[in-house]
Amino acid sequence: MDADPILAQIDALFSEWGFGPEAIPSWEAFRESRTSEIARRTTRAMALLERFAPTSTYLRAAKEPFEKGWDSGESETFIAVAAALAAFRSDLQDGYLKTLEELIHADLFADFLEMASELQVKGFKDPAAVIAGSVLEEHSRKLAAVSGIPTAKPSGESLKASVINAELTKGGAYNKLVEKSVTAWLGLRNSAAHGEYDAYDDAQAAALIRDVRDFLVRHPA
Repeated sequence: MDADPILAQIDALFSEWGFGPEAIPSWEAFRESRTSEIARRTTRAMALLERFAPTSTYLRAAKEPFEKGWDSGESETFIAVAAALAAFRSDLQDGYLKTLEELIHADLFADFLEMASELQVKGFKDPAAVIAGSVLEEHSRKLAAVSGIPTAKPSGESLKASVINAELTKGGAYNKLVEKSVTAWLGLRNSAAHGEYDAYDDAQAAALIRDVRDFLVRHPA
């Protein structure tokens, strides 16, 4: 999960509200606010949690006032939801949201890249490139999933890696420069997978493994 775009959206909301996530006023501060304005704030805060933390404790905490029958336009409801959003923001900023699944994926991909590296060093550049490229493609799909980007068509057919790469750029997961690099890496992987072994050399295969490893570190999923 690339935290920066999410933090920016949360901070923009708090800035608009006129206070920070570490200093949320009591419900009494909103006594004179219009019910419609409070409801609007509550709805926008809930939307962020549903978008970026859909199965989390933070969202469950934000839903508690509604389960008690409170209305979105009540100041107490807004404060509870804002507090849940602030807690999510704090843990996201501090890097506490890496799940066990993410850790397992990271370890598994690291093992595959180590295997690719050993193959390349022993002179087997082609299977090494296929493995490294496959890790890149699968990681891109997981990065898309945590970013809320579809990885399949409505029919269920998987989207091509190149399409997912473009959508990740549009979604702010990374910039255009990274997108161009990923395109080049996928191109090398496709050459290896289709038997075009003269399209790249051993040094390029080694660079692919190194670059994919760096990509995984910079853009965890």
